[in-house]
Amino acid sequence: MIPLGHQPILRHVMQWYSDYGHDEFVLCLGYKANVIKDFFLNTRPQTFSDCVVTHGGQDVKLLGDTVKDWSITLLDTGIWRNIGERLWAAKDHVKNEKMFLANYSDGLTNVDLDDVIAKFEASGKIACFLAVRAPLTYHLADIAEDGRVREFRTTETSEIWINGGYFVFRPEIFDYMRDGEELVIEPFKRLIDDNMLMAYKHDGFWRSMDTLRDWQSLEDMVEKGDMPWNRRVTAEKIRRSMVMAAS
Repeated sequence: MIPLGHQPILRHVMQWYSDYGHDEFVLCLGYKANVIKDFFLNTRPQTFSDCVVTHGGQDVKLLGDTVKDWSITLLDTGIWRNIGERLWAAKDHVKNEKMFLANYSDGLTNVDLDDVIAKFEASGKIACFLAVRAPLTYHLADIAEDGRVREFRTTETSEIWINGGYFVFRPEIFDYMRDGEELVIEPFKRLIDDNMLMAYKHDGFWRSMDTLRDWQSLEDMVEKGDMPWNRRVTAEKIRRSMVMAAS
């Protein structure tokens, strides 16, 4: 629920899915479940839209695009459960789906979700995760047993692929899960053994928000209007650049 601009990062992520036409959500709540419930129960559509207010706030007219009517299932899965257990707790809510999207990332991306889904569907696999480049730099030390430093170098992690926390699953994913297991450890090992796990490599924008520095970086982007994860903002910037180029 940490805000980026005027809305929490959770809503940024949900808006990204909604921009691709996915408007049904199941939120597996744990820590501070009541805060998330309170947000969705008491936030009105005009909070995130331009509007005209009259009669002392009794009448509100939204301007621009109509706010989508999201279906949000608020599922309290308990603070003691790990990610795999939370997904399992939502099993009945996706059991009739041909495939479903899942996310445990406090991160944002501009990956083409339509392309991710299309390639996953064509693959015949059971699970897909978004593979991204870690946007970090480490200082690596090569140290001998006696403590002598043999080499100290700066290493970019741009050659390393990591799990970006965005997933596409078929319901068969639950056949690979066991009680109490984490999602991407034992279940993914079984998927790998059966050649049923694929990675969608994304070289474009992806940023997690795990630290204060991460938040500051994303907040700066929001303040500048540089939000590659927001398709509407990106489209508007492209439109304006085309108008300027034609003038």
